[in-house]
Amino acid sequence: MAKFLDKVLFERSSHRGFLTITGIYHGLPVSIVAIGMGLSMMDFFVRETRMVVDGPLSIVRFGSCGSIGEAKAGDVIVARSAFGISRNFDYFRTPSDTHISDKPYILWRPSPADSQLTECVKSEMGKSVGDDHVFEGDVGNADSFYGSQGRIGTDFYDDNEHLIEHIHETYPGATALEMESHMLFHLAEVSTGADNSSPKSIRAACALMVFADRTGNSFISPERSSQLTNTCAKALFDSLVADMPSQEGLHPTEGSVWAGEL
Repeated sequence: MAKFLDKVLFERSSHRGFLTITGIYHGLPVSIVAIGMGLSMMDFFVRETRMVVDGPLSIVRFGSCGSIGEAKAGDVIVARSAFGISRNFDYFRTPSDTHISDKPYILWRPSPADSQLTECVKSEMGKSVGDDHVFEGDVGNADSFYGSQGRIGTDFYDDNEHLIEHIHETYPGATALEMESHMLFHLAEVSTGADNSSPKSIRAACALMVFADRTGNSFISPERSSQLTNTCAKALFDSLVADMPSQEGLHPTEGSVWAGEL
């Protein structure tokens, strides 16, 4: 992704496994941060980025997902909202446990993406990969790769054979399963200004490459994955530029990383 930047100013690989590359794209300061997988890694990233960056933030998650809707392997899904899917541990305890619940998985209410930023992402994706390969919908953010995403196995009792059906019944617009977006959208939703007041200081959107079609059991090819990564990366940068047409309100260059050289 960094090869599309006009200039790379800063690069760091942290002990936590994050790779950060900061640079300039069409005059706009941009950081690419590879965070790994899961809710906890997204929580680390959003909270700690907020701690060290002054002013408003626009964050676009770019990753992979499994489609549970019309999108096929190799398509792109833009999330309009994300809901959480959590394993209900009490359900799997002995019947004598007084805290047992009748549902093996808990579906949390959706948190919305930023509508303006999402429209920019959807528009630029359509220009890059074609509107017929771009889908929009609600994304399920699971707390695990296996049980909470309805992957069936025999080594553990997961009781998830009907989970995807339950998701569709609860959220008819559900189109994908992955592991980070709900945490991102939730933290953006509850982010505060400098004085712990509104308005929100973080705006968030999400674009996902479909690596697996969970309904048709088909998978993306390595060639398509590489092609899509390159195509989508540029589209994401263009969407950030389109969403921020001027430098007004951005961080001052003097004394910041934006003034430096790698």
